[in-house]
Amino acid sequence: MENMDTIEAKEDTDDYNRIARAIAYIEAHYRRQPSLDDISGHVGLSKYHFMRLFKRWAGITPMQFLQFLTLEYSKEMLKNSKNLLDTAYDAGLSGPGRLHDLFVTFEAMTPGEYKRLGHGLQIRYGFHPCPFGLCLLGLTERGICYLGFAEPGKEESVLHDLRRRWPYGQFCEDHIRTRVVVSDIFYRTQTDAKISKPFHMLLKGTNFQINVWKGLLNIPAGSRICYEDLANLLGRPGACRAVASAVAANPLGYLIPCHRVIAKSGKISDYHWGRIRKSALLGWEAGITR
Repeated sequence: MENMDTIEAKEDTDDYNRIARAIAYIEAHYRRQPSLDDISGHVGLSKYHFMRLFKRWAGITPMQFLQFLTLEYSKEMLKNSKNLLDTAYDAGLSGPGRLHDLFVTFEAMTPGEYKRLGHGLQIRYGFHPCPFGLCLLGLTERGICYLGFAEPGKEESVLHDLRRRWPYGQFCEDHIRTRVVVSDIFYRTQTDAKISKPFHMLLKGTNFQINVWKGLLNIPAGSRICYEDLANLLGRPGACRAVASAVAANPLGYLIPCHRVIAKSGKISDYHWGRIRKSALLGWEAGITR
């Protein structure tokens, strides 16, 4: 008679094989946009059981996986000078509207903006004092695209970082508009924060990076989390190094709180804008959340 460990191991293997078959099926047929019923039927499970099983093994839902494949294919088509209509139909979407929604949801930009890679995007910027030294804010009509910190006399290197991230943007120094936003970010009271609208952010990165940055937004002020626990929280327990790299690539210091991620030992590890500044951010948050 088989013992319980052997039975559970066999069940795990069977489940893995089903998920592997489902992933292979989605990869082979994503351009015709199979439904959840199509995919679950292919592996012989009810769609509700299959959806729970897929998320447990892959960390995302089957339809999210389908969206990611569709998005990556669409990005390649746009890079190869396909127009939006042809790209949408080639990817199995019903039209440019679906393509637009897909890009705005996962890339925080429209397909046209992705195709231009920032060509024509106007970015207003300005350096301003804040509680953590000198900061540089990058602002577009669609939201904040950059918030970094500079040491005295090293402003040019931070400005270079902004330009590197948006190589085809049109840059315009605008202290008046950026000062208002910086003041709102760092100096509004907690009461103001409760009644104010959230800050709009324009992010450009890989799907993985953006998902990590979204995960950072769920870490409460005054809290700390290690890279390993963050990877587990994101459903990517084997991707600790990749998560750490995505955290380090965060373009919006403070607003996307990458400073709340520390080493497993409790040590305050390196920070893109300086370890001392990271300590100051953590200490300041601990003080206001008591």
